[in-house]
Amino acid sequence: QVQLVESGGGLVQAGGSLRLSCAASLATFSSSIMGWYRQAPGKQRDWVATILTGGNTRYEDDVKGRFTISRDDGKNTVYLQMNNLKPEDTAVYYCKLTRLNGANYWGQGTQVTVSS
Repeated sequence: QVQLVESGGGLVQAGGSLRLSCAASLATFSSSIMGWYRQAPGKQRDWVATILTGGNTRYEDDVKGRFTISRDDGKNTVYLQMNNLKPEDTAVYYCKLTRLNGANYWGQGTQVTVSS
């Protein structure tokens, strides 16, 4: 069973920064697509960013230029650097791992709260 453990969430003022981490217990991590999603209270879970094998990245429009997704295959870890945070970024952030066979796995989530 693949396990994903997120960390790095917390409370920050608007304009501040946080870095989320997601560590995976999967030997073939380097061949997996990694993504970050977020879910605000009362809303659906939305896609934030994706990093493909090889390092190509994709971002949701609202976070472009503020968030950076990266991966360290040697540590089986994906990161989300979040700068210039806004109150509307407040949500539970989840990482997702997609294996080559299409199977998806989710972390438990980490709370990010941005105060105005």
